[in-house]
Amino acid sequence: MFSDNKKPRPMNEFGGQPNRIEKNTKIKGNITSEADFRIDGKLEGNVKTSGKVVIGKDGYINGKVECVNADIEGKFNGELLVNDLLSLKASAIIEGTVSVSKLAVEPGATFNAACTMGKGATTTASAPTQRLQSTKTNEPAKVS
Repeated sequence: MFSDNKKPRPMNEFGGQPNRIEKNTKIKGNITSEADFRIDGKLEGNVKTSGKVVIGKDGYINGKVECVNADIEGKFNGELLVNDLLSLKASAIIEGTVSVSKLAVEPGATFNAACTMGKGATTTASAPTQRLQSTKTNEPAKVS
């Protein structure tokens, strides 16, 4: 029960464990953090972090997220500002506006958002805006 043979938990770049909102947890409010953040529950509010945001398969955020990197398996509705890489897994459902430097979308992800991409996209409004739409199929997202 209290053995020393436990597997080490992954550390974030700041040397600590990532912050977590577990499944079956609902929070209304804003979160500011210097570390990585994982959401498996529901959050109505904003997240601002200098780390990575992960929305698990059962996770949901309705609000504004500002982060360096993001991996999304669950649902997001609102404004998403990612300084580097946004990775959308096949189960992801995204609605709202997205500003990102790099975007990776797995087949099957639903991406219904106004998207601004490119270097400095999260800090400059002068980059061209493209509308990407993808439905749950094995087809890649289409730019229109």
